[in-house]
Amino acid sequence: MGRTAGRSADETRALILASAARLIGRHGTAVPVTDIAADAGVSKGGLLYHYPTKEALLDGLARDVMGRFRSQVELAAEEEPEGTPGRLTRAYVRVSFADAGDVVELRDAIGLAANLMFEPGLERLAQEDAARWRAALSDDGLDPALTRLVIAATDGSNTGPLWGAVLTQADRDALEADLIALTRRDDSSG
Repeated sequence: MGRTAGRSADETRALILASAARLIGRHGTAVPVTDIAADAGVSKGGLLYHYPTKEALLDGLARDVMGRFRSQVELAAEEEPEGTPGRLTRAYVRVSFADAGDVVELRDAIGLAANLMFEPGLERLAQEDAARWRAALSDDGLDPALTRLVIAATDGSNTGPLWGAVLTQADRDALEADLIALTRRDDSSG
């Protein structure tokens, strides 16, 4: 299968990564690159042109997932003036709750992360990303204890639906609003 006329290299990479995310999330990293290529509508050679090794594909996939989340949070943060205390934390909450709204997509995302975390080199990449988040969130102008509470509640509540949600959607909506409200009441000056 040759290159599809009119499709850019970026569009081709995006198709490959979307197929890899779906297949690896559901079947693990042992899924053959030929299956990923077929699902993306490209030849195996086309996939290997963009990602010369399976390791390069997995690295690109992990970087894409982390980068897209970071970009979404940064974009959401722009809704508030720069320097507003809690701006990034609130954006993190809003994007996380929005991303967890579709249980099937949430399961796919968690499955993908679970499969990628066992790949050599990707744990280091994830830890580096987590360190950047810790630094950025700790510099967000809120009390560190409040930030830990809000982020832990956000992350935990958005993985809860994997095994059957204890919280209803109305509960989750209220929790999101409560967490955002907490970040606005913080008095980090004393």
